[in-house]
Amino acid sequence: MPLPFIIGAIAAVAGAGGIGAGIHGGIKMKEASDTVKAAQRRNEQNVAHLETSNSETMEAMDTLGKHEMEIISSFQRFSVAFEQIKNAPSFAEINKDNVTLSVFTPKEVKDAAVGASVLLGGLGGAALGTAGGFAAAGGTTAAVMALGTASTGTAISALSGAAATNATLAALGGGSLAAGGGGVALGTAVLGGATLGVGLLIGGIIFSVAGSSVSSKADKAWNQMLENETKINSICDYLERLKSIAEKFDSALCKVNDVYLNYLSALENTIEEQRKKKSLLARLFSKKVDFNKFSDEQKRTTENTALLVGLLYDMCKVQLVEKSENESELNTINEDVANQQIEKSELAVKQLIAA
Repeated sequence: MPLPFIIGAIAAVAGAGGIGAGIHGGIKMKEASDTVKAAQRRNEQNVAHLETSNSETMEAMDTLGKHEMEIISSFQRFSVAFEQIKNAPSFAEINKDNVTLSVFTPKEVKDAAVGASVLLGGLGGAALGTAGGFAAAGGTTAAVMALGTASTGTAISALSGAAATNATLAALGGGSLAAGGGGVALGTAVLGGATLGVGLLIGGIIFSVAGSSVSSKADKAWNQMLENETKINSICDYLERLKSIAEKFDSALCKVNDVYLNYLSALENTIEEQRKKKSLLARLFSKKVDFNKFSDEQKRTTENTALLVGLLYDMCKVQLVEKSENESELNTINEDVANQQIEKSELAVKQLIAA
């Protein structure tokens, strides 16, 4: 075969091989590109799922936190009513058929009510998760701390709105930044240990997944997506547990509060009835009514109202979330403590209704 034909044949074979290699390489490149795009889409879906879970959980926690502040602030009505009773019994320790509550004083209840009113007033313009932070740290604790002093020296109870909320958060953070404390940011971390708005709910884990991207290299991109997916699924499971216990606790809290408000109204009516029985001169001399002159039913109403205040006070003490010392770990959900309080509340309500 003449040399030109031989060279041409070789060139043709070589060219065909080159085309084959090129097609194979092109297929590989397309597969790699598709893998990266698939990893990015799945990662974005996972992050969206996380954001949805986070939002739903924060809303549940906010609902609970707001209800706790509303309930605690309503204790002001009880305090006003109780202060009008002369020779009132001591409720240092309330016990009703195996339902034992913590020791509390009327002053403690009144102080918590004032603090709760301050915080409740500041929730209007507060960020999502603020009220949930109160529930996480324990509404009673948050309310009592609201009676502290702001870093400016102004009593927090004298402030209102966002100023009151920020002052409380700063106080919880150890004072203002200028005074060497952690300021509002640290206060939010302490009080809002259960909020995810700034990544506090789960510590540093959130920063490794939220808004994350994947590599442009196919294998690495897919592995990164799977790693993030595992973390996100774990976080979403955690958020679902927290949402579930928050909703369950809120439901129990509202049931007790409904019974409490009925008893509180009955107590206020009792006081008014007793006041009307007094002579005009006696009413002018003292606005108080004598507990010793209450009927047995009225005495039970008074005692049961106080018991319900104590029960709600205890329930609002529950710290639903304890912040982990290690930011790479999920915080602890106090499900056992919450469930114990729920059981206690159900037993108390059942006994009161049966009485």
